[in-house]
Amino acid sequence: MAPPPTLVLQNVTLPSGRSADITLAGGKVTHVGAYKGSAEQCDCKGCFVIPAAVDMHVHMRGGMQSAKEDWKSGSMSAIAGGVTVVVDQPNTIPPLTTPNALAERVQDAKKHSYCNFAINSGVTPDTPLEAMWDAGAMAFGETFHAPSSYGDAIDGVALESALDRIQKLGGLATIHAERIGASPDTDLIAHGLVRSALGEAEAVRTVQFLNRSECRLHFCHMSSVRSVDVVTGSVEVTPHHLFLSQEQFDKNDAFGKVNPPIRTEMERKGLWERWSRIDVIASDHAPHTREDKMQDFSSAPSGIPGVETMVPLLLAQVIAKKIDLASVIDKTSYAPARLLGIPRAGFDIGDRADFAIYSKKPEPIEIASLHSRCGWTPFEGHKAIFPKMVVMNGAVAYLGGEFSRQEPTWFAGKGFTATH
Repeated sequence: MAPPPTLVLQNVTLPSGRSADITLAGGKVTHVGAYKGSAEQCDCKGCFVIPAAVDMHVHMRGGMQSAKEDWKSGSMSAIAGGVTVVVDQPNTIPPLTTPNALAERVQDAKKHSYCNFAINSGVTPDTPLEAMWDAGAMAFGETFHAPSSYGDAIDGVALESALDRIQKLGGLATIHAERIGASPDTDLIAHGLVRSALGEAEAVRTVQFLNRSECRLHFCHMSSVRSVDVVTGSVEVTPHHLFLSQEQFDKNDAFGKVNPPIRTEMERKGLWERWSRIDVIASDHAPHTREDKMQDFSSAPSGIPGVETMVPLLLAQVIAKKIDLASVIDKTSYAPARLLGIPRAGFDIGDRADFAIYSKKPEPIEIASLHSRCGWTPFEGHKAIFPKMVVMNGAVAYLGGEFSRQEPTWFAGKGFTATH
């Protein structure tokens, strides 16, 4: 017997342009069309109703880094930004390079997360990749081809071997591709030269050359036109590389320090010109405290929070007619679900019942309205549209600024499904 409807989204404008009611039951879309019944209903007329986002690149911190973020605060930030699935990266402290560490991370998320989640495996010369796959790792990496905050680089020989093993498993390797120069890293301009756009593109080429086994590759946070143009795998770009540039910061401002660096205004505009080539928008949500960021530039850690502001920033660009809504849905929801092999949220019967409902009125981002524990954003003052309601697994998870915690779903990788 089919489960009874739990929620009906009324007067939804579908991608085809027609208006319909969307009936949700059992965590899925069960009917698209007129609804007559007594289930809870929400009138969505005049709003954007879009499949909730899958942010396939976040760092939820926790443990000894809980002052920066933890699963509760980070996942609430995600939900408040219209994101119902996050993929946590393995450069935690300690790193996720053993099945036991992965299992502990999963249990922590199950207990505290407000949103659905998946967790990636670290990739080091000593990581038992096959055991991590069996334990439920979603993907492998971000795999560091250059060092970053809490992530050590893997050398070429070890990377080639790892890609061969991941390919045999049928897994996805996610790559942090940079090349690090030797000059002093003393301010934002120097940071951009030490981790140059040319070096990033060269690193992409090197990784692709080492990928003799033809493992599936996903290149994280591409920051330059040159890099996007040379990638043969899937391309991920972050909002901070699309919306921020060196010219917007004082050169000594470590709040703009991130790896790979924010680049020039010309480079930023060039990324927008490559919009159609970008497969995925992901936040690379990497929170640090204000105290962390207020250190001397050379000592301050790299990273920018962004899971809550990712989709809202893009929707403001839709209103401004810079991009179209269909492409935002694809790059933030459909494409990441497809790459990861998880059920997509969407408007068809059987789709995962995760939606976010937005007004069509952009407003300036205010730090006080955000939910990340780090308590700051580089996007303050930028126009954005935040959701007024978020539905996860067919139930209301966020409404009018109030959260209702649902039992989160752990999306384990295909190795777990096949072997357990």
